[in-house]
Amino acid sequence: MLHGGPGAPGDASVLARELGARFRVLEPFQREDGPEPLTVAGHVEDLRGVVASLGAGAKPGLVGHSWGAMLALAFGAAHPGAVGRIALVGCGTFDPATRVFFRGRIEERTDPETRRRLEAAGAITDPGARLRARFAALDRLYFIDPVTTDTGVDHVSERGHRESWEDMLRLQAAGVYPAAFRAIRCPVLMLHGADDPHPGPAIRDSLRPHLPQIEYREWARCGHYPWLERSAREEFLEVLGGWLAET
Repeated sequence: MLHGGPGAPGDASVLARELGARFRVLEPFQREDGPEPLTVAGHVEDLRGVVASLGAGAKPGLVGHSWGAMLALAFGAAHPGAVGRIALVGCGTFDPATRVFFRGRIEERTDPETRRRLEAAGAITDPGARLRARFAALDRLYFIDPVTTDTGVDHVSERGHRESWEDMLRLQAAGVYPAAFRAIRCPVLMLHGADDPHPGPAIRDSLRPHLPQIEYREWARCGHYPWLERSAREEFLEVLGGWLAET
């Protein structure tokens, strides 16, 4: 289970616990700092160590949420023989057009109360606390009818977020991603809420030339966290669990 953010450890912990009723689930928290700037390659190498710890021949399924979905694809491209299945939940963007759509949808949903909370977050001096307050202010824009808005985020790492995302954007601009995903041969399932600010069909279409095997499922009245949405959670968990159990 790969969390999002980047730099938001625990954001998929509720989903990890749900899947833990059927599977052995590992939820590694991604590196937040180090002597050098954080990179996608560094995160992939850290994940390779986790997979290697499972023993020779292990080919786990990867379930990634948001940024974690992007990291799952990066790992699958770098180590195509080391993963059995990849599930992308609320996957992030891989091109400028989808990011423009994402930002536009966030702007449309930003009401006066959200703007007030964003302004208050901007006055916080500690970078990590400021980013966490910003995430908290925006979180309400990512839900439609949730059973809870508590995603389980442990804390937010400003450095982990900034450096990791900047490297992902650099790799996209250089043409590395999504082209590198052609190396992935395992099944890939994309699960998305129709009301997620990230435009699911457009992200799917940007990936399909490189991942022709990608399957796509979408839920109405569902935001960025399908396992927390009242109308979607049961079917979402059934579909994801059943797909992961396939051999």
